[in-house]
Amino acid sequence: MSFRTEKDVIGELEVPSDVYWGINTQRAIQNFQISGKTFPKIFIVSLGQLKKACLLTNMELGLIDKEKGDAILQAVNEILNENKLLDQFPIDIYQTGSGTQTNMNMNEVLANRAAQILGFPMGKKHPIHPNDHVNKSQSSNDVIPTTMHISTVHMIKKLIPVLNRLVETLTIKIEEFEEIVKVGRTHLQDAVPIPLSLEFKVYKKQIETNIERLRHVMDELLFIPIGGTALGTGLNAHKDFDKLTVNHLSKITSLSLKINPIKAEGISSHNTIANASSNLRLLALSLLKMANDIRWMGSGPRAGLSELILPQNEPGSSIMPGKINPTQSEALIQVCLQVIGNDYVVTSGEMYGSILDLNMSKPVMIVNVLESIEILIGGINSFISNCLIGLKANTKQINMNLDQMLMIVTNLSPIIGYDKCSEIAQRAHKEGKTCKVVIKEMGLKIDNLDELLDPKKMV
Repeated sequence: MSFRTEKDVIGELEVPSDVYWGINTQRAIQNFQISGKTFPKIFIVSLGQLKKACLLTNMELGLIDKEKGDAILQAVNEILNENKLLDQFPIDIYQTGSGTQTNMNMNEVLANRAAQILGFPMGKKHPIHPNDHVNKSQSSNDVIPTTMHISTVHMIKKLIPVLNRLVETLTIKIEEFEEIVKVGRTHLQDAVPIPLSLEFKVYKKQIETNIERLRHVMDELLFIPIGGTALGTGLNAHKDFDKLTVNHLSKITSLSLKINPIKAEGISSHNTIANASSNLRLLALSLLKMANDIRWMGSGPRAGLSELILPQNEPGSSIMPGKINPTQSEALIQVCLQVIGNDYVVTSGEMYGSILDLNMSKPVMIVNVLESIEILIGGINSFISNCLIGLKANTKQINMNLDQMLMIVTNLSPIIGYDKCSEIAQRAHKEGKTCKVVIKEMGLKIDNLDELLDPKKMV
């Protein structure tokens, strides 16, 4: 491997001659050998979109001349339009809390590629300088938070159609299960009858609520602090830089972005990102309930509830022949647990990182949010395709349970009283009889008994 020698305020360092990054990135590669994990593509692309908007503004304001600007523009468009240079972002996600190393990584890649386009060698910071040109009117402190917002909105926009698909599939199941009445359960004990469709309406309602929450989160994320530079005061930025950049960025991203009226708020704190994460956690809790309920109702096939018949996707045991497990529920539950754990990291990043004028947990916060959305998209799609669509009701088992249910006597409580109903239920359970048989044996005269004990009349 051949190298070129670059120099910064600390000294000289060798950089591989064929890479587009520079000395700042090379130092970060050496100094942050921690996880081997790098920023996801959506973050790098969002950062590129922001750099393009800032460049167009600087050119519009006459702060970067056309020749240099066009070269940088060609470089950034190679990332955005051609998926080139995406292998030039090797820095570990565990780095400085401001994300400065990743911002400089982008600045160096664009500067070196632009210099190459103009016919100059890489690594000389001439005629394109990563700080003086690519990073002009910017600071990592406003660039990274803005990119955090943009990338999160991009991902939520991918998540919502998946949630809509889930709602549509649940609607189909609700229609399928509309006439089925089953034993309800509270505290994992038999309760009064409930329509199977109503249980699925609960899941649907929660997902619809989560969709609305995420839409509100996106509205909040559209406010960005670009133009605030280091601390939100706008030092070294043209007075019109923020407005023009937001206009360019809105067109580039197809998002209705707005200037945070207090840019310092979006730099010193990431409460909005924490809010997005907390809403992902709430979604995970709703999904976890649905997946866990379906797993319980599908337990069996002989010694469990066995009210639902789950699709048989693969063998479930390496030792027990013929065993089939609720694998899709288990996979989605694990996704939800990871999202809940990610939210704790994000919460802690806001709690411990937002000190004085800069939150210093930016990388770990955004990486966890983006991972949460990505695995939710995959987990939900898998659950829909491989479980929910093929889910069926085991009406034979449901009706058998219904015939033997004890809490059916609840409907008689206003007529013969709570204590007498309790006596009937306990005797029926101990003697292994139905409530109707016990009532007749006790000689109780109740008008319209068959109608009163009809589970379908109770829902």
